[in-house]
Amino acid sequence: MEVPKSETETFTVDKTTESHIPLYYPNSTTNKTNVSYHYNPEVNKFHYGALHPMKPFRLLLTDHLIISYKLYEKMDLYTPRQASKSELLEFHSEDYINFLQTITPDKVKTLTSDTLAQFNIGDDCPIFDGIYDYSALYTGASLDASRKLISGMSDIAINWSGGLHHAKKFEPSGFCYVNDIVLSILNLLRVHSRVMYIDIDLHHGDGVQEAFYNTDRVMTVSFHKYNGEFFPGTGSVDEVGIGRGENYAINVPLRDGIDDESYIRLFKSIMEPLIVKFQPSCIVQQCGADSLGYDRLGCFNLNIRAHGECVKFIKSFNIPMLVVGGGGYTPRNVSRLWCYETSVLNDVSLNHKIPNYLPSYDWFGPDYSLHPQLDGRIDNKNSKKYLQSVQTKILEQIRYLNHAPSVQMYEIPPDLTGLTEEEDKLINELNEDLRREENLMKDDLKTGELMT
Repeated sequence: MEVPKSETETFTVDKTTESHIPLYYPNSTTNKTNVSYHYNPEVNKFHYGALHPMKPFRLLLTDHLIISYKLYEKMDLYTPRQASKSELLEFHSEDYINFLQTITPDKVKTLTSDTLAQFNIGDDCPIFDGIYDYSALYTGASLDASRKLISGMSDIAINWSGGLHHAKKFEPSGFCYVNDIVLSILNLLRVHSRVMYIDIDLHHGDGVQEAFYNTDRVMTVSFHKYNGEFFPGTGSVDEVGIGRGENYAINVPLRDGIDDESYIRLFKSIMEPLIVKFQPSCIVQQCGADSLGYDRLGCFNLNIRAHGECVKFIKSFNIPMLVVGGGGYTPRNVSRLWCYETSVLNDVSLNHKIPNYLPSYDWFGPDYSLHPQLDGRIDNKNSKKYLQSVQTKILEQIRYLNHAPSVQMYEIPPDLTGLTEEEDKLINELNEDLRREENLMKDDLKTGELMT
């Protein structure tokens, strides 16, 4: 649906009329999808460093756009708590989490080069104030989103602060300290027999692939730039998994400058047979914005609508979805993308013109449009012959997936509430108090019966 424009070159409206112009338009009158939005405003207050490309305040811009378009009216909103240490230890090593808990910018100056190397501390992964709290906040939001899917409260759960797909079990990597995706998938696997992970970040989703490389219960699919040298250096089409996980890792290596049409065609031609064959009962989609054109670290030519088309296509399968953020280093375009994809997931269309009462409105000049032109900066080095060869290899790999793996789910693990030990203890104490009050009331009633 094409959203009507509030103004044209020959027509403008007065302020009274403008205040009544809708900011979003339902695409369907029958949409009954429950969408939840998980965001803790504290997460955007952290800072990697003045020269570092990762800017958490991009989340603030995203939140401003979503509020300005009134998309909050369409969703259930949650302010999640931090992930607990015990939750982080479901995947990460205790030595590493203890390191994150205790390290500070002052302490790092006293560490030996061996210790820094052990935990991969450097320019990409610096130590900054509040690093543990930052990691626990974005991870807590992804875990909260996964719980809403598990409970059936949400059909689609969104956490744009998550999606940090490079983090490893023992160390950070590529600006990522805790792998919220792996932890969320582990939680989903408590009740879902098969989970599919889809990554459309510019960079290979190596941390997630590595975590599930030898299992057939998680299929990892990553579309990314690959030449053997570009970070993280992994993601060849020949990386297919090992043991029980063989052929359950799918990699789509792309070259510089891929355009909208080529990307969408390749994405749909691969994802449809994969979903049909694997039959996931839940999908996790990582929507890294560094695959957009004009990204500070990027080298693709994708526009916002094309990126969003991939999300829309996966949504069309009507499978529960956890949607997370990821890379993206031009904040104004990151926030435009994630606001637009929020509208896609809510099945509404947005006015192309960004509302002018937005607190951060000046960030979106000079066009103040939700859809700036982002293609054409880099020549497309993905020939039709190359893309066809990649597609053929992957479709051949799919042929080895004879059936969706069957998993006997005997018992659902009990720890699905998301309560911390302290919260659980408090609830138990309150229940004890209630039981005592009930017993006292019963005793009073019995005494009254004896007196009469």
